[in-house]
Amino acid sequence: MTSIAARQAVGVIPGLSALPWRDPHSVPPEKLPEFIVALERACAQNQDNADLHTSLGIAYAMNHDVNRSMDALEGARRIEPENFLPQFEYADLHYRLRTLDKAEVETTRALELAKTSWESSLARRQLAEIRRLRREGTEKRTWKKWLQVPAIGLVVLLMAISWLFIAAK
Repeated sequence: MTSIAARQAVGVIPGLSALPWRDPHSVPPEKLPEFIVALERACAQNQDNADLHTSLGIAYAMNHDVNRSMDALEGARRIEPENFLPQFEYADLHYRLRTLDKAEVETTRALELAKTSWESSLARRQLAEIRRLRREGTEKRTWKKWLQVPAIGLVVLLMAISWLFIAAK
């Protein structure tokens, strides 16, 4: 189903305005659960609408429900395998979960599906960030700093035990 058909389908879905289903970020956090319920009903009524399933996946992710988000985005990709947005959002979810190998594969697939320069730039930027994270690591620990104090404490403790042992003889 194309985006135009999706917009027409949304017009007939009672209780679901056009803006939030396209951009779940415009929904206040306290209204997110009722928005998810409305999207679930809309998806049940329009099972062939990849845009609605994509929006549901984004809403689930915003609600910290990773498994349902993954399922909704995978469903959107099955419905429209050549649609950039579900593919990119699926890749973005993997990127945010820091499953970088899968994120790189899926973002590359999204880049192949990109039809506009904006879509291409989004996918390229994410690929660059994924590769940077793989190269530099996702977390830099400063082991030296916090291990210095215990090491000094251990040396002092061993010296004190040795001194007590020697003094006791």
